Amino acid sequence: MQKNTTNFIGCDAGYKEAKIVLFGAPFDSTTSFRPGTRFAGAAMRGDSYGLEIYSPYQDLELPENKVCDCGDLELAIGSPEKSLEQIQACAEEILADGKLPFLIGGEHLVTLGSVRAAAEKYPDMHIIHFDAHTDLRRDYLGVELSHACVIRRCWDILGDGRIHQFGIRSGEKEEFEWAKSGHTDFHPFTLNDLEDALNEIGDKPVYFTLDLDVMDPSVFPGTGTPEPGGVDFLTAMAGASEVCSRANVIGCDVTELCPPCDPGGASTAAACKIVREMLIALANR
Repeated sequence: MQKNTTNFIGCDAGYKEAKIVLFGAPFDSTTSFRPGTRFAGAAMRGDSYGLEIYSPYQDLELPENKVCDCGDLELAIGSPEKSLEQIQACAEEILADGKLPFLIGGEHLVTLGSVRAAAEKYPDMHIIHFDAHTDLRRDYLGVELSHACVIRRCWDILGDGRIHQFGIRSGEKEEFEWAKSGHTDFHPFTLNDLEDALNEIGDKPVYFTLDLDVMDPSVFPGTGTPEPGGVDFLTAMAGASEVCSRANVIGCDVTELCPPCDPGGASTAAACKIVREMLIALANR
C-alpha cells in the first residue's frame, strides 16, 4: 500500500530541497461572468496523472527533487484583500527562501498577491502577460480589486514600460488607448512579438502571468470569460515554454481555468500540459 498522492505529477520534492514551489489560490470572488476557477488546482492535480514527466517538445524531463507542490491555500474567500494578503505572505516566504513561487489560480486577481511579493524583492522586475483581456480598468463597477483591473494594479506598482502584454483582444476602448499610449508594451491579438520583448528585457527579473483564456475557446472552452479569436494550444504552450526557458523568471502563475465550464475535461488537460512544459523549462534552466 502507498499513501494517497495529490501532488501535480512530478512535483514530489520536499520544500527544503525544491527549487520551485507550486501552490494554489482557489479564489474566484470577483469573477464577473462564469464562476468556478477556484476548483482549478484540485482538477489539475488529478488530471496531471494522465501526463508523463518527459516533454517531447523540449526533449527534457521534469527533474526529481526540483518542484514541491504545497497544495492549495485556505483563503478568506469573501475578502479579496485578505486573500491577496495570504497569497502575498506565501509568495514572500518562498522568495525569502531563495525559491521560485509558481501560483495556480483561481481568477486572475490572485496574480496581484504574488506580484506584490515579487516586486518587494525584485523592484526592477518586468511582467510578461498572456491574456485575452487587457485587465487595465481603473475599477470594475466601482471596485478596484477585480480580475478586470489586476494588470492596472500591477502597473500601480511597476509603472510605465515594464509590463509586456500579448494576445489581448478584449477590453474597453479606453484601456486599449491607455496601453497603446506607452503605459504598457502592448502586443494585441498574437504572441508574434514575444522574441523581441524577451531580447529587450534581457536578464532583468521577470514575473510571468498566463491567463489561459489567451487561447481560443474552440480549443479551451473551460474558462470564465471565453473570448473568440485567441491563439491555438501549441502557440500558447510554445510561448509559455519560451518565456520560462529564456527569461529570468523569478515567479509565475497560471490562472482562469474553470473546470465546471468544460465537463469533458479538455481544458483541464490543456492547462496541465502547459503547466508541465513551464515546470520543465524552469527546472532545467
